[in-house]
Amino acid sequence: MTVTFATSARSSVGLEWELMLADRTTGDLVGRAPEILPELEQSTELERFTVTGELLTNTIEVTSGIGDTVASAVDDIGDAIAQVRALTSPREIELLCAGSHPFAQWYDQHVTDKTRYHKLIERTQWWGRNMMIWGIHVHVGVEDVRKVFPIIGALSTYLPHLQALSASSPFWAGERTGYASNRALVFQQLPTAGLPWPLMDWAQYESYLDDMVRTGVMEDATEVRWDIRPAPRWGTIEVRACDGMSTLPELAAVAALVQVLVEHFSRELDEGRELRALQPWFARENKWRAARYGTAARVVVDPEGTQRPVAEHLRETIEMLAPVAEDLHCARELAGVNRILDEGGSSTRQLLVADASDGDLREVVHHLIREFRGGPTLRDHLRDLAMNGDSAGTP
Repeated sequence: MTVTFATSARSSVGLEWELMLADRTTGDLVGRAPEILPELEQSTELERFTVTGELLTNTIEVTSGIGDTVASAVDDIGDAIAQVRALTSPREIELLCAGSHPFAQWYDQHVTDKTRYHKLIERTQWWGRNMMIWGIHVHVGVEDVRKVFPIIGALSTYLPHLQALSASSPFWAGERTGYASNRALVFQQLPTAGLPWPLMDWAQYESYLDDMVRTGVMEDATEVRWDIRPAPRWGTIEVRACDGMSTLPELAAVAALVQVLVEHFSRELDEGRELRALQPWFARENKWRAARYGTAARVVVDPEGTQRPVAEHLRETIEMLAPVAEDLHCARELAGVNRILDEGGSSTRQLLVADASDGDLREVVHHLIREFRGGPTLRDHLRDLAMNGDSAGTP
């Protein structure tokens, strides 16, 4: 099978953000995407961004245009959210994002009426019906197809870092899971999802696709759901490992980290240096540790088996990549990584709200709604909970 890798500008950026639709009062999910998407399609025809449906009718996905910088892609996302909110607010629908909804149940959700989604559910059954998960996808342009799999291999060392930063699914169907990212372990149950196979070059990828299509595992390359995958149509490497980010600045921070890592590895290849990749068994262990412990995880950082606290290794990586970030004009966004480490990621914040409200997961949802709006800080919310009790729940 021959698959063409499209031409794209080096280190250009595209973002996809999956968002939940929730009832303003109860915080429960509402399957109203089919109601608002036709109106959005009419009002966004000439915009750089797009707004589309997803597997479940309680979800919309906002997608940026191709950005020269992270900032320009984030601006597109902000414009898309403003358009969506203009239609959802009058309907008393709120927007929020996390890797999972704290208390929603799978059997209350509805699948979007598209053939590909019905086929997915038919094949995957219980696991497919449980895909109440939300994530982000970060695309970075690669100008030479020969670089794609060496960079994917090197990026795999940083998958636990990205997963830890974005971890935002500590609750599942009303239960406290004990995992910072329960989504990571749920999503990998789908066929063709999970860690990328350690392929060496594009020819091996084409051979893999040929095997999968010939044996009926999938129809085409779009059904490859790896944590990092090539996106041949766009000429990008797409990082899909992250939980849904709960705020726009956090989305920008993770996007900047992905962009500078890809550019750093591309420069290493330009200099004739070989990129190192972890053994698959280390990569698998790292994924589990990041899902379990988030930014408190201790991960393997090189093929020799050296183990480091992921937060400490992240800070060193940010410092190392600072010149690349300056060149790509994303230093401000990249600095957000340190803010996540300093203040705690979404999973940590959700657990703090749950603890402060005697386990009231509706309060956690209202907290996520407030964060997504850019409203009061976690400290303000916790203070309100302490002073006012349940009355603090209105978003």
